[in-house]
Amino acid sequence: MIKGTESKQIIDILKKISYQARCTVREVSLDMAGTMNKIVKKSFPKASRVIDRFHVQKLAYEAVQDVRIAYRWEAISQESDNIQIAKEKNKEYKAPLYSNGDSEKQLLARSRYLLFKSPEKWSESQKIRAEILFENFPKIKKAYELASSLRNIYSKTKDKVVAYTKLAHWYREVEEFGDKRFRTVSNSIFSHYEGILNFFDNRTTNASAESFNAKIKAFRSTQRGVRDIPFFLFRLSNIYA
Repeated sequence: MIKGTESKQIIDILKKISYQARCTVREVSLDMAGTMNKIVKKSFPKASRVIDRFHVQKLAYEAVQDVRIAYRWEAISQESDNIQIAKEKNKEYKAPLYSNGDSEKQLLARSRYLLFKSPEKWSESQKIRAEILFENFPKIKKAYELASSLRNIYSKTKDKVVAYTKLAHWYREVEEFGDKRFRTVSNSIFSHYEGILNFFDNRTTNASAESFNAKIKAFRSTQRGVRDIPFFLFRLSNIYA
């Protein structure tokens, strides 16, 4: 186990493995961090570098949430102004409600989780909320559709050439959408285009490693921090090994 992600230190340790053995590695799944790319490139010269699909999809869904949050802050600000105006007139302010009983501020807050899911996984209340949300905030709807279409490229495409074409169409939709958040996502994808397309060779992912990492973080949080690192690693090995 190596502390930190400083590329030189990790490369030096990996180079203790013989060059011949390192050349037998044919594929490595990684995120879009420049340090990880450098480590793999220097340490495993024959390996294909595959950008993990879930890191790419996460960028898109975070952009969706950014669009939602921007509208929510606007709603909070507007409601505060309306409350102040009502107070100056010695009146009680009551926020208008949608058909499902949500105010605009509540609708935007409570829509967070449904925007991470595909429509078939929505509960009945989430379906109603999504319909109201998309009708009143078409920009959020378009952002969600873009994130979903990117997920579908990964889920339903098995050919690298087809994936290349579909990603090109996705870029065009992002440009037409014109949102700076999604333009940032598309620029990140373009910068790692080769590694992203390499996924479609063997559909390699590091989901199991990410899942294990999440379990370690959850376990660490129950300990309220770690002081004795060797004992912590001993406990980890006994629980998860």
